[in-house]
Amino acid sequence: MPAPTDNRPTALLSMGPGIAERLFTDDHRTRLTGLVRTDPALVAHRLTDPAPAVAAALADAELLVTCWGAPPLTAGVLDAAPRLRAVVHAAGSVKHHITDACWERGIAVTSAAAANARPVAEYTLAAILFAGKNVLGSAQRYRNLRTHHDWREELDNAGNYRRTVGIVGASRIGRRVIELLRPFDLDVLLYDPYVEPAEAAALGAVLVTLDDLCARSRIVSVHAPQLPATEHMIGAAQLAAMADGSTLINTSRGSLVDEDALLPELVAGRLHAVLDVTEPELPPAGSPLYDLPNVLLTPHVAGSLGGEIHRMADQALDEVERWTKGLPFADPVHPARLDVSA
Repeated sequence: MPAPTDNRPTALLSMGPGIAERLFTDDHRTRLTGLVRTDPALVAHRLTDPAPAVAAALADAELLVTCWGAPPLTAGVLDAAPRLRAVVHAAGSVKHHITDACWERGIAVTSAAAANARPVAEYTLAAILFAGKNVLGSAQRYRNLRTHHDWREELDNAGNYRRTVGIVGASRIGRRVIELLRPFDLDVLLYDPYVEPAEAAALGAVLVTLDDLCARSRIVSVHAPQLPATEHMIGAAQLAAMADGSTLINTSRGSLVDEDALLPELVAGRLHAVLDVTEPELPPAGSPLYDLPNVLLTPHVAGSLGGEIHRMADQALDEVERWTKGLPFADPVHPARLDVSA
């Protein structure tokens, strides 16, 4: 009697060293190997001049499952993967490894950007609410005073009732932040040149210009993608328009804020900032950002980390399952949208 045919498609994992071990739990690996034929212990860290085992798996692969650190899928790599039909990226942006050659060959691509957006939005929500209550400033003052003090008088202008929050960019994360803000008594403004007023209203925000948003918002949170058009979009004019004591939150990319214009405002104490990203990514050791009492500086941790990366694995495997059933991806990446997205 002939052996039963294994109709599962073939797949290869491709990502940076150590990522697969953190991304996938044992349950994830069991689910993955139930959906596709793959060796979850074989992870391609490079696809140009790969090891023999990787080269053989790449030549046979119909699907690539990628994550952070995935090598670029150049035309040469794709020549070595003649059967490849789809890429499932278990992380956010695909710009680091999906090339024009992928689109030219009709390869279907999806990413777990929606899953990665959630922790960034949650970080932002916490930052907004803490900024409204002036938690950072009062904590610093309390540490210095160490005595009874009339906090109600000092914080008379603080609080999150009818506070105006400005969201820069109706990206996945920006939209999720607006959604998370709905239960609170906050007025939300939105700047995004690709959104119409009716759409902004449906999201729960009022569409305004960037300069108007900065002038009217006590808290400005940046969620636009990193594009040539968005470099230094928060510049000297926008920062000058922000009222004294306002807070700038950046969880997008450091290049969106003109740090040379921001630093004097922070050093003077006129503005506050919550910065999860900077330009450069690692500020120089002598940067005042590390020590300013009105700055909360974190090392790019707003996105998925720890157990949160398993949410990205969940979404990726959901997409793998859809693909094995012949269904379209639930969250496909469209090449035409890459010019205006992260």
